[in-house]
Amino acid sequence: MPRRLVNMTWTKQRLNNLFFCIGITAVVVMMLTFDVSLSELWQHVCHAGYWMVPILGVWAVIYAINAMSWFAIIRSTDEPDKPVTFRRIFRLTISGYALNYATPMGGLGGEPYRIMELSKDIGTQRATSSVILYAMMHIFAHFWFWFASIILYLALAVIGDLAMTPAIAIALTLTTVFCSAAFALFAKGYRKGLAVKTIRILGKVPGLNGWSRRFLTTHEAQLKITDTQIAALYAENRRAFYVSLALEFASRIVQSTEILFMLLLFGIDCGGGVEGITLAFLHSVIILACTTLMANLIGFLPMQLGVQEGGFVVSIAALGLPPAIGIFISIICRLREIIWIIIGLILMRLR
Repeated sequence: MPRRLVNMTWTKQRLNNLFFCIGITAVVVMMLTFDVSLSELWQHVCHAGYWMVPILGVWAVIYAINAMSWFAIIRSTDEPDKPVTFRRIFRLTISGYALNYATPMGGLGGEPYRIMELSKDIGTQRATSSVILYAMMHIFAHFWFWFASIILYLALAVIGDLAMTPAIAIALTLTTVFCSAAFALFAKGYRKGLAVKTIRILGKVPGLNGWSRRFLTTHEAQLKITDTQIAALYAENRRAFYVSLALEFASRIVQSTEILFMLLLFGIDCGGGVEGITLAFLHSVIILACTTLMANLIGFLPMQLGVQEGGFVVSIAALGLPPAIGIFISIICRLREIIWIIIGLILMRLR
């Protein structure tokens, strides 16, 4: 084996070990910073009971949908001599999100890890472009989910199910403006690409200016190719683009069932029956939208420590439900995250 290839393999293995150590550290930090004692945590788990099974299991479905979204992007530029299996993408999806939860700024761990691992299958260039494209799609779907939730809230307010106060009206207006600005930014990004521009923006961060210049000097040609592929996905392969977007949006809807399970656990079924459970599910969608919006606005904390909990409490209270339910939901969701982080780390070590 050529020495250069041996060095690259050794470097990737060291990086893999680094990502693994970061994940383990994050799990330890999360366990030590829980707002409840182990006895109280166990009481919450016992309260959840058998509902913990669907709460944990629904995330296998969510990650599978995320993997299908990423797989659709990879297949849009597939090369017959460099195939990649869905099983491989599913594993990298779970491990990548485990690192995203564990590291500050969300994607500083997951995305580089996915590029490093996927490059073994399809080469660095295609791996980089597919990961960037998927990351863009993941964020793009967030904005569509928040925007759709605004429409849903207004519809429920019109029929008298939810309140419309001046504070809520201001919040909905600001979120609408925020989403509209993001739609315009992504429209430009999908037409012209964002890879080169992203590296230049990072160069404005204190301490990263020198790295940005060096990276652009060395990889500008490859980054421009990536930008070309980003533009090509939207301009030339609309089917793959919309399939990926629809799948990412669907994953948010499926994620709302996690909150629905916990509302049903407390007997909150809006009167019961099909209509009542449907209404409870719509409330779950709004709760998730409010919580994820807050968590992403302040996304520089590992696992959004404290932000997710606050988001659940605020959104639950806004719907007129007891804040204690929001605390319970946040604790169970935090425990679920830790369990799936551990699963992701285990998958990183499997060969």
